[in-house]
Amino acid sequence: MTCYYATIKKVLSASITVVVKKAVSPWFLYLIKAGNGSLYTGISKDVERRFKEHCAQSSKTAKALRGKMPLQLEFVAILPNHTEALRAEIWLKKQTREKKLALIQQKISLPYQHNCCSSKIVLKNLTDQ
Repeated sequence: MTCYYATIKKVLSASITVVVKKAVSPWFLYLIKAGNGSLYTGISKDVERRFKEHCAQSSKTAKALRGKMPLQLEFVAILPNHTEALRAEIWLKKQTREKKLALIQQKISLPYQHNCCSSKIVLKNLTDQ
């Protein structure tokens, strides 16, 4: 749970700091390896749902992944908010294929505060459903 601070000024020009608690749900950065060997980077609040959409080859599938089955979820990172997820996604999309593969193999780390989540855990959750 993250706390946001807001300052409320009273008429008497005294200021009171109030803590407003707001639940912030994490965002996921993920890498998918397509059947042709290409790597796709994306972010989502629900990586399981998003991976299912990609695999369904429907209108919700990313155009870069259409017709490139089978898809394999290779890497998942948990980031604290949408802003950090976007920054990490932009950074990762600028990296070379070699750096992306090193990230998948956990030889390097994202330069952003994150928690690593094994893609095997996410895939296990998908197969258990």
